[in-house]
This record gives sequence, C-alpha cells and structure tokens, in this order.
Amino acid sequence: MTHTIRNKARLLGRVRRLKGQIEAIERALETEVPCGEILNLTASVRGAVTGLTAELLEDHIREHVSNPDKDEDPARAQGAADLISVIRTYLK
Repeated sequence: MTHTIRNKARLLGRVRRLKGQIEAIERALETEVPCGEILNLTASVRGAVTGLTAELLEDHIREHVSNPDKDEDPARAQGAADLISVIRTYLK
C-alpha cells in the first residue's frame, strides 16, 4: 500500500480545505473585496499548498527512498533524516 492510499483521508482533507480557500478567493473577487484581503487569502492558499507539498515529499522519501526510523543502514537513515529536515525547513 502506498503512502497516498494509506494517508488518503488526511490528504483529501487538506485538498478540500484548499478548495474552500480557493472558493473564498473567488467570492472575494466577485464581491470586490479590498485587494489587501485578497492578498491575505492567496497567502493562505500558498501556505496550504506548501504544507501539502512538504507532507507528500516527506512521505515519499519515507516510503520510496529510506525511512530513517526503520532503515538498518545508519548512513542512509541519517541521509534521509537530513533530507526530510531540509525539506521541512525549506518549505516553511
């Protein structure tokens, strides 16, 4: 079972929240909300997409490259842990 199937409910929840945020931007544009509010809404979407991307990347590394919690090769486990840490930091 792949990580996207195993974590399907959680991932779909994130996507549905993103969908709601996009719809909020659409409503704001239709009702001519001030641009500052629209910029805040778009920043929220960007953050949500970044969070989803980070989660997918981390799960992909753990599933298809190396799971640092289970890998018997200490060097590979450390490399995977370092990569996950960098992704978390970079996508903050």
